[in-house]
Amino acid sequence: MERPVSPPRRRDRRVIGPFTLGQLLVVLGVLLAAAALLALLSTPLAPGPAGRDLRPGSSFVLVGERTEGLTVGAPAPALAGAGTDGAPVLLRDLAGEPIDLATERGRVVWVNFFATWCPPCQEETPVLRTIDERYGDADVSVIGVSVQETAIEDVAAYAETYGLGFRIGFDTGSEVFRAWRGFGLPTQVFLDAEGIVRVIHYGPLRTEQVEAILAELRRPTASPSPAGSAEAAA
Repeated sequence: MERPVSPPRRRDRRVIGPFTLGQLLVVLGVLLAAAALLALLSTPLAPGPAGRDLRPGSSFVLVGERTEGLTVGAPAPALAGAGTDGAPVLLRDLAGEPIDLATERGRVVWVNFFATWCPPCQEETPVLRTIDERYGDADVSVIGVSVQETAIEDVAAYAETYGLGFRIGFDTGSEVFRAWRGFGLPTQVFLDAEGIVRVIHYGPLRTEQVEAILAELRRPTASPSPAGSAEAAA
C-alpha cells in the first residue's frame, strides 16, 4: 500500500514559474540588504544628532604633541613645509597642481586641516561643502588640507563621494601641517583678504559659526575679535 503523499509545505510551493515561496523570500532578503548597503554608502554625511551642542573646541582629535599655533595678526605662512632632507615641499591639490595663497589675495580664506578617517572631520564635511557652495563664487575660498592619509586616491574618492567642489591639498608627509603648527584635527585657520591670520579654531564648526566668522572678515575693516580669535580645544 502506497503511503499518501503529503502536500508541499507553503514555503516549498511554486508561486512564480519554477520558483518556490522560500526561494523568493531569500531573493527578496538579499535585495533589501543590498539596497540598505547602497543607501548607507551613497548618503552624504550629515551633522550629528539634532540638538547636539557642538561647543567650540569639542570633538578634537590629537595627532601630535600640543604646540603653540600660528600667531593671530601675523601673515600666514606659505602652504609649504620642509621634507626630511630639508628640501621645501609645496602643497599640491588632488590634480597635482600647487596651491599658492598669493593667488587668493582679495579673498577671505578658510584653511581646514582634516583627515578622511577623522570622525569630527567627517561630521564637519557638510559644513565645508555648504560654505563653499554659498560663498565660493563671491569672495571666500575654502581650502582643505588632508593630512596623515595613506593614498591620494582615498582622498579623491572621499571628495567625489561627498560632492566637495573646493580645492583639497594632499599633505603627503604632513609637512604643511607641521609648518602651520598643527597638532590635532580638524584645525581651522581663517585669513583675511590680505592673507593675515585672524581666527584659529581647534575642533569642528557649525555652519552658523563659520558664517559669523566670515561676516567679520569680509568687512573692509576686518580685525581680530576681542576674544583673541584663537580658540583652544577642550
